[in-house]
Formats: sequence, structure tokens, C-alpha cells
Amino acid sequence: MAGEMQKWVLMATAQTPTNIAVIKYWGKRNEDLILAINDSISVTLDPAHLCTTTTVAVSPTFDQDRMWLNGKEISLLGGRYQNCLREIRSRATDLEDEKQGIKITKKEWEKLHVHIASHNNFPTAAGLASSAAGFACLVYSLAKLMNVKEDQGALSAIARQGSGSACRSLYGGFVKWVMGKEENGSDSIAVQLADEKHWDDLVIVIAVVSSRQKETSSTSGMRDTVETSMLIQHRAKEVVPKRIIQMEDAIKKHDFAAFADLTCADSNQFHAVCLDTYPPIFYMNDTSHKIISCVEKWNRSAGTPQVAYTFDAGPNAVLIARNRKTAAELLQRLLFHFPPNSDTDLNSYVIGDKSILQDAGVQDMKDVKALPPPPEIKDKVPSQKCKGDVSYFICTRPGRGPVLLSDESQALLNPATGLPK
Repeated sequence: MAGEMQKWVLMATAQTPTNIAVIKYWGKRNEDLILAINDSISVTLDPAHLCTTTTVAVSPTFDQDRMWLNGKEISLLGGRYQNCLREIRSRATDLEDEKQGIKITKKEWEKLHVHIASHNNFPTAAGLASSAAGFACLVYSLAKLMNVKEDQGALSAIARQGSGSACRSLYGGFVKWVMGKEENGSDSIAVQLADEKHWDDLVIVIAVVSSRQKETSSTSGMRDTVETSMLIQHRAKEVVPKRIIQMEDAIKKHDFAAFADLTCADSNQFHAVCLDTYPPIFYMNDTSHKIISCVEKWNRSAGTPQVAYTFDAGPNAVLIARNRKTAAELLQRLLFHFPPNSDTDLNSYVIGDKSILQDAGVQDMKDVKALPPPPEIKDKVPSQKCKGDVSYFICTRPGRGPVLLSDESQALLNPATGLPK
């Protein structure tokens, strides 16, 4: 290893998006390898608004593998981290960095310790797929650092061993996780169905109902469901395979009505399966149910779906509008029903792509108060609004897959020490 006695640090920084499943993954056939009992399909979200940034570094001066998540050191001893590290290290190839005068052989990678710093620009473990973005970013950045030659599909199979949905975050646009049939999981990979430009009319509004960590983790929730729910096997064998074919067709043809019907139905069935688990799992709350009711009334009154809703393992609503005009109308309805507390700054209540707020004709709290009731509830205007029930809204869109960041100022580790900045 050239320059062994020197205190060099070699780093790579990547940014990876999160994704939201429109046909849900719930239940494993193999806990260790994280192999799903059904295929799933997701939309990758724009990393400008929801992403994980990870910096990985190696140095002969590091004496152990270490990781910091959102500034706090965490243990890397868990099986999922170890699986990802082992799989990437075994695929590392010879590397020469002429700029720093560093040469590392395939064999030497096994002896080098890594430092990892990761940051989410959205709440961790609150049902916004932070683990998906996190493990995808870990695998992608390590693969770049260690000169791994495998394609995205092979990397997706490694990321899957950290968090199932992470395999889908290695691509932008619309992504399918193929459950696979092999015992060793070699064919359980993600494939891109269409890139983010394929259906760029879509606008996504996320209602963050709670950014608290959920009571039942996805991992233990899935295990309980597979062991106790009578509905889950019927869902995996009979329902999902048909929906996957229909969803692929809807995406290919830009058929929003079919896309919305499938998305809402699959979200509702996923939560029905959670209720059918013993003990029952409640991921949604009263605010989640009110948001569903608001969307359903609008869709029914319009005669064709305007907005699709989907909820992962948490109370936060992901609402997919058919186009920008509909997204502006959606935001007006959400702000009418769920206005911020009086002391809340509108700028921090609606974040992400704020141009949707301008399209909605809302510039300040006066405009929020002046919003008229949506036409579909004109005879049944609620006497009380649900003020403060939503923490904030994120406006976003379908987005690209992972990228390397070449700007050193975006690195989370100090290039001289390999420790967090």
C-alpha cells in the first residue's frame, strides 16, 4: 500500500434519494437475506427535497469501522451493516489515486477500516423510508470508494441486505423490486421500469403528520404479520401479482386513473393486513384517516381520480397529484382543512418546491385564512379545522437515482482526519 506510513485519507461522498412504494413490500420469506414474499413498485422522490448524503473514508490510521448518523455515533455491529460492508469489501478492486499517490490492492481493502458519516434531510424512522435511502447511499458510496465494478442491479441486491426497500433507491423514476425465486437471493434485485422524466407531470405532496419514531418498527411488524395474519398469504399470492402487471401498464401508458386506484387500494390493503396482525399494528392515526377522507370526497366528486394517496409504515400521507394544476388545488384543500398553528411560519410549514404554493395563490397566513371551502364539502363545512394536526408539508416530484458529489465542501467527514466536520 503506497504511502502506508503517511496519514492519508481517501473519501467519497454520495447522495441517494428515498422512495415511496405504490405497490407495497410487506413480509419476508428470508429474514437474514431480506427476501420479500411479493414484488413491489415504487416512485423515487426528488433528492433535492428528500435524500441521504453519506461520506465514506478509508485510512491506514483508522483502527476500527465507525459510523455517525445525523451527527451521532452509532454501532456498526448489527448484522445488516456487517452484511453490506462484507459484500462490498469482497467486490473491491485495485485502485490508484494519482493525485494523493495512493495505491490499494484488492487484498488490502479487507484490512482497511472505514469511517462513515450519514445525514438525512428528513425525519429518521418516521415512515418516510429513511432506512431505504440510508442503506442505498451506504452501499453506493462504498462501491464508488472501493472501485467496485458491479452494475446497479448487483448493488441493489447488496443494499437489499441492509433494508429491503433500499434496493429500489438505487434507481430514479419508477422502480420494481423483483422478489426472485432463488434461495440465495441472487435474483432478488431492483429494476428500473421508467426514468424520472417518463411521467414528469406528477407532483407529490407529503403531509408529515408526525416525525416521531414509530412504535412498531417495520422489521418486527412484518415478522408479526407473516406469523399471524391470515390475509397476508392471500395478498402475496393472489392480489399483488395482478396489481404489479396492472401498475406496470398504468405507468407505461401514463394512465393516472388506473395508477391512482391501484395506489390507494394497495395502501389500504397493506394497512388492513397490519390490522389483521396479532397484536394489531396501527401505523395510521386520526389525521391520516381525515386526509384519506378529504382525497376520497374530492376524487368522487370530480368523477375521476385527481390525487392518489399512499401510507407506508407510519401516519404520514404521500399524495400524488396528476399534474401541477391539481397539486395547487390539493395544497389549497390541505391548507383549508389542516392550517398551521397561528405562530407557525408558512415558509417552514410548506417546504420543498415552494412554487406549488405560489400556484395555489397562497403567500402568507392571511391567504390561508381566506381559503374557501372546497366545492365537494360546501354543504358540510366542518365547524372546526384540524389546526396543528400536520407538522408540515413537503412538495416534491419523481426524481433521479444516486449520484457522487465531487464538491468537497459537501463531504461530511474532514479530509485531513476522517472524522465528522
